[in-house]
Amino acid sequence: MCEAKEMEVQLLLALAATPAQFLGVELEPRFNAPLFSTSLQDFWGHRWNLRVSEILRATVYIPVRRISTRIIGPRWASLPGVFLTFLVSGLMHELLVYHMTRERPTWEVTWFFILQGVFVDMEIVLKKKLVATNKFRLHRAISGPLALANIAVTAGWLSYTQALRNGIDEKLIKEFNMFMQFLKGMAISKN
Repeated sequence: MCEAKEMEVQLLLALAATPAQFLGVELEPRFNAPLFSTSLQDFWGHRWNLRVSEILRATVYIPVRRISTRIIGPRWASLPGVFLTFLVSGLMHELLVYHMTRERPTWEVTWFFILQGVFVDMEIVLKKKLVATNKFRLHRAISGPLALANIAVTAGWLSYTQALRNGIDEKLIKEFNMFMQFLKGMAISKN
């Protein structure tokens, strides 16, 4: 399911980038091979939706980490920053779903991101407690698929069910077909 979502997002972004290519504008990549992630931190922080990651890092994570450092010290200051970043991301996704469906929020998408924040925080704690002391380290061939499975299962449980229930997939297909008809009409009218 994660691969399908990535392909869907890549297709939509490629369609959106087509006019920029015709105009000779070079766009920065949105993704960095997310299927090759070695952990949840790697997936969310360095591979998935890079521009949004940069924005959330600058507007939520860094300020919260800075404040948390003064309160709980530098060792664990990243934990509230990570969690609140995922909470904000969840709320923003919930807002997007609302604007696409005009349905009351069910908070499933927000819960998906809250869970991801908890899982990333758990990963940070485990790495600091076990990996830093050389007590335990998962090979990337195991940790990467585990991270992707985590995302696929929680997204399937919380994100995709809401999207399918609200018919977002059908609406996207309908709007894509309307857009293609518009382009076809433009091409025919120029002939």
